[in-house]
Amino acid sequence: QLQLVESGGGLVQPGGSLRLSCSASGSTLDYYTIGWFRQAPGKEREVVSCISSSDSSDGSTSYADSVKGRFTISRDNAKNTVYLLMNSLKPEDTADYYCAARSIGSRAIATTTRYYIYWGQGTQVSVSS
Repeated sequence: QLQLVESGGGLVQPGGSLRLSCSASGSTLDYYTIGWFRQAPGKEREVVSCISSSDSSDGSTSYADSVKGRFTISRDNAKNTVYLLMNSLKPEDTADYYCAARSIGSRAIATTTRYYIYWGQGTQVSVSS
């Protein structure tokens, strides 16, 4: 059973950076398509970025329009971890951030929560001066 744990959240000033980590246990993460989602208070959970499984044909990534050019998703298969590097943070990036995995073999990127079956507990990101 795949288990995911997020870390790296915290309080940062506008314009600052954070790197979130999604560490896995119970299975090898490189066979899973991973998504980063966030949920601000009173709002629905939304996709931030996704990365297809390492055995997919294109190894693609995707980003929400609101984070393009500022956030970067990446894998370190040796560490069984997926990262989300967040630069030029804005107050509107404040949210709880979650990583999630699709079922093994579902290689395509998906940008809605219903396609993800494994979820971490989340890490809080606050952007404020």
